[in-house]
Amino acid sequence: MKKIYKYIFAVAGLLLSVGAMTSCVNDLDLKDGAIDPNLTTEATPEQMFNKCYAVIGVAGNYGANGGSDVDGIDGGTSGYVRQMWNANELTSDEAICCWGDDGIPQFNFNTYDADHPMLAGFYYRLYTAITLCNHYLEKYGDYNEMMTAEVRFLRALDYYFLMDGWGNVPLATTVSADEPRQATRAEVYEFIESELLDIHDKMHAPIALRQGMSDNGWNWGRVDQDACNLLLARLYLNSEVYIGQANYDKAARYAKLVMDGPHKLHTADKTVVIEGDVSDIEYTFSAYRMLFMGDNDLTDASTEAVFPILQDGIRTTSWGTSLFMMASTFDGDMHECPYNSSSTNGTDQGWGGNRARPELIRLFFPGDNAPTGNSWVVAPAAGDDRALFNTGGDRTLDIPNWNTFKNGFAVAKFNNFKTSLGANGEFETGQHSTFPDGDFFLMRSAEAYLTYAEAITRQNGNADNTPVTGAALDAIKAIRNRAHASPVTSFTLRQILDEWGREFYFEGRRRIDLVRFGRYGGNTDYQWTWKGGVKEGQDFGAYRNIFALPTNDLTVNKGLTQNPGYVRN
Repeated sequence: MKKIYKYIFAVAGLLLSVGAMTSCVNDLDLKDGAIDPNLTTEATPEQMFNKCYAVIGVAGNYGANGGSDVDGIDGGTSGYVRQMWNANELTSDEAICCWGDDGIPQFNFNTYDADHPMLAGFYYRLYTAITLCNHYLEKYGDYNEMMTAEVRFLRALDYYFLMDGWGNVPLATTVSADEPRQATRAEVYEFIESELLDIHDKMHAPIALRQGMSDNGWNWGRVDQDACNLLLARLYLNSEVYIGQANYDKAARYAKLVMDGPHKLHTADKTVVIEGDVSDIEYTFSAYRMLFMGDNDLTDASTEAVFPILQDGIRTTSWGTSLFMMASTFDGDMHECPYNSSSTNGTDQGWGGNRARPELIRLFFPGDNAPTGNSWVVAPAAGDDRALFNTGGDRTLDIPNWNTFKNGFAVAKFNNFKTSLGANGEFETGQHSTFPDGDFFLMRSAEAYLTYAEAITRQNGNADNTPVTGAALDAIKAIRNRAHASPVTSFTLRQILDEWGREFYFEGRRRIDLVRFGRYGGNTDYQWTWKGGVKEGQDFGAYRNIFALPTNDLTVNKGLTQNPGYVRN
């Protein structure tokens, strides 16, 4: 079987372009060189298999500057990770963007509707991915049992994001379905659960790899049984939101499988000795920081990755994956590697858009006393390696003007530096001046620790002050110890939400956590800066806990019913 390395993700001849009516999977708008899966294709099983993965990491077949699989929105903007991030971060208490692009202010202010272009872009990207998976399963489902199980996992993941974001969505398991029936959220939940349970034992046993390593044809970037376990744990942790039924015992069980498996929490800092004229200098990269660097596929940080989305500065490029995480959060005044004078973030891109809302900073500095400086100044002052913020220059904690990048502290979590020195004595950057080599860890084992702690605690009570004890507290301690954060002897359920924020901020999941804790839509006791479109924050309707189905889909598929609270146009 052809190996699933980064350089074979762009498969010529598989440019499948899905137009605006993606859930109506027969309605394909084909570009030059495209292949209609309903007609004929010369793609091999391995090529089609790779494309099912590639649709997550790149916009189309030809990298960052080629065409997009999704019409109506440019390739960079339509990226899977970029739109997952926008939908779940800009709508939350963590991030705000100063750009005026159509759709960004509506994200910032929680005023999205059925005509929101970026939510439509994510929705159609997900259905593009599902169409590809369905095509593979119809044509090559009998080719290789393990490959088939992986494709079914990818399809289940796509449906998870659709169910979480839009609730009642069209459910299609074949390419030839005509106007797929709109399934209830509970039906989509049941489908995802049954798929994951059925494929679990058909997937590769958990194995932690890094790029360039292989084990009997098994390669970095492919999902294994732990990816299945972790997605099940995520599904069960949120099941009260999705189906009104608690499944915390199951969430804890599957999270514990990951905790006990080979995808270990990365805990080893790395110290590099830099030779000086008078004396040598030691610089240490924290274990946490190494998860988000340009060589995270080549260091022991890779052991934490349960599902890395592969990026390569030469062969697998995208404006919407790792580069988006770096460039959108940096401007030219930031410099996040003390021994590299030639780059701010390891790329030549600094778009100055996304930065932290004050509520995120206060998870680390509740007294609003963050020092002024780069992240290697801020993190030690926080007593927590995860406080990777740049507060320097004329940046302010407060955000009086949402459309000014330096209103709000900058997030320096992602960079394309390597933990190795080059010939010039500086820390190396990636292969390409623009596109990073660092992979995006869509799923990592730290999620299992917090899922386990929360699930065990919720079995003892759902009150904010429910204490975290025993093995659940041990899981919290493991997460905090890795970050060299202050030891804790007591913790509450409400504080677990804060720990989710400290550990996973800017990784594309915050809205999901806020909804689960009752801190998002509806009459909550929690406001954040610019929530609901006013500076001091205000409540917005609980119906916004899910998004509106796109107007285009409602127009094409007359069997769809819009989600409550949104007006069908």
